Amino acid sequence: MASQVLIVYFSRSGNTARMAELVAEGVRQGGAESAVKAVAEAKISDLAEAQGIILGSPTYYGSMAAEIKCFIDASVKLHGQLAGKVGGAFTSSGGIAGGNETTVLDMLKALLIHGMVIPGNCNGDHYGPVAVGAPDQRAADQCRLLGKMVGELAVKLHG
Repeated sequence: MASQVLIVYFSRSGNTARMAELVAEGVRQGGAESAVKAVAEAKISDLAEAQGIILGSPTYYGSMAAEIKCFIDASVKLHGQLAGKVGGAFTSSGGIAGGNETTVLDMLKALLIHGMVIPGNCNGDHYGPVAVGAPDQRAADQCRLLGKMVGELAVKLHG
């Protein structure tokens, strides 16, 4: 069985949903299978089955949407069971200084507390892809790169 990377996102305007699809393209380029789920459709048990987990949220007041935070809070049931899985995060926002990096870091902190492995990006959006409004070409490339890095690492670590 190939490594699977689960991409869970919340999107009100469609911008974060588009980013999720771009991340999934990158996951497949990295040699893993991708599953894209809106947070309302995702189950906590989905996290245990995946070898990689990427979270996406719009930026609201410098942090993630409540829907993603509730999903993360519910994942406490799996505490200790996600250790060693590969993770990442991405966000979209309405402005360049809207708290994009703090949003990504908030999601990454939760994945790190679960014991997950998070690849950094030394040549782009260091913590994870950020789009201002709809993803432009730069953001699309960063989304694909995040997916590819997580996909490749999931394959290396989990076969």
